[in-house]
Amino acid sequence: MLFAEIVATSAAVGSTRSRKAKIESLATLLRALAPEEIEPAVAWLAGEPRQRRIGTGWRTLTDLRVDPADAPSLTVMAVDEMIEELAGLSGAGSVLRRRELVGELFAAATAEEQSFVIRLLTGELRQGALVGIMTDAVATAAGLPIAPVRRAFMLSGALPTTAVAALRGGLDELSKFELEVGRPVQPMLASPAEGLADALAELGADISVEYKMDGARIQVHRNGDEVRIFTRTLREITPSVPELVSLVQALPCESVVLDGETLALADSGRPRPFQETMSRFGADTGELLLHPYFFDCLYLDGVDLLDEPLSARLDALERAAPDHRIPSVQRPTDEAATDYLVAALRDGHEGVMVKSLAAPYAAGRRGRTWQKVKQVHTIDLIVLGAEWGYGRRTGLLSNLHLGARDPDGGPPIMVGKTFKGLTDKLLAWQTEEFPKHESSRDAQTVYLRPEIVVEIELDGVQVSRRYPGGVALRFARVLRYRPDKDARDADTIDTVRGLLPG
Repeated sequence: MLFAEIVATSAAVGSTRSRKAKIESLATLLRALAPEEIEPAVAWLAGEPRQRRIGTGWRTLTDLRVDPADAPSLTVMAVDEMIEELAGLSGAGSVLRRRELVGELFAAATAEEQSFVIRLLTGELRQGALVGIMTDAVATAAGLPIAPVRRAFMLSGALPTTAVAALRGGLDELSKFELEVGRPVQPMLASPAEGLADALAELGADISVEYKMDGARIQVHRNGDEVRIFTRTLREITPSVPELVSLVQALPCESVVLDGETLALADSGRPRPFQETMSRFGADTGELLLHPYFFDCLYLDGVDLLDEPLSARLDALERAAPDHRIPSVQRPTDEAATDYLVAALRDGHEGVMVKSLAAPYAAGRRGRTWQKVKQVHTIDLIVLGAEWGYGRRTGLLSNLHLGARDPDGGPPIMVGKTFKGLTDKLLAWQTEEFPKHESSRDAQTVYLRPEIVVEIELDGVQVSRRYPGGVALRFARVLRYRPDKDARDADTIDTVRGLLPG
């Protein structure tokens, strides 16, 4: 198959809001793929190369000036082979060879293909084929029920691998996927609750209320003395966390799969900033010790617990790691649950998780049986610019550059970007209004005079070297614009820094 067909399908998926239309477009393409093309194509359409990290950054790609080809000629396998070679380059001469290889790829690519490759390799491919939609498309293309495809994906941890099994072997091949100690499974996800009262009303009395820690999600696998530890994205970090390995090796069991959080603590016992925990994942050693807090047990000494209710999994967790459980209370009264939320916030954590004790482990899905109740902040920031959108947002000003007011009277200080929370109405308004406040522009961004104030909801801030203010917003979302305010009314950089943990 020509690579251009992948690009065209990506564009078609990005141009529609209909979930059904997205699935049908993807399924039509999947049915036409040769067996060896399934894995790379599924990975690309889900937003990343199957090789994950390839060592080629944004600057290398965007600085390259190569005239596009007039007509498509690249095949799916030719592109995959080039990306495979890029991912394997290292050592002396690798920088030059990487540039040569990217140049060869771009010279053979049309303008549309070049754009797709840049966005694919820089993580900016937002064509709407999210993992959930792609999973449904695989089931549709294979003519299978969605449940066994989702379960196989959960157990394989890799959607391209699942797609190959579904499209080539059907139910028989999918049934071969089982929970295997040492192979990570997709983590179960939580949905945000409007508030604690809403979560309690929806889930009833048969619940567990747990601390929602601002740590890094980990999945721990142990088989005898062998321990492997994975992040939320299923990246292995075992060599970077020797203290966790030693701790897991000492647990009173022979084999186990645990789900939890890990974080660095200050001497006071309060959590250190999130990025300090994350810094440990990129180094072999570190002065900060990580502490694990487990909240689920998926497997214990030969018994697969995925389909068991949370109550049974917590019993197994108590047997496997009694001294390392996340703080929790089972079947609390509404008053006790409220007290637990207050205690979690007082101790420096994000809030609480409210979980149904009757629910199985629905890996890879964001369901309502786990709900997170967090403290939310809102601040007023200045719009410094906006980037032109991709996919369905092509032709619209989308991703906002956000700045806080300098209390000393200097220009606004950039603290982050976001495109979250922007409705079609807001996108249309921005695209019409922002050029009226334009100070300059380049190919990607329209920069504005500091005149427009927007109200932003966020989960918090963290220390960052990326922005001049030394902080960055976490999970920022647009609530509304504030025409009643001008830049003098925006929050200051001191207010933003005041949201740092501790």
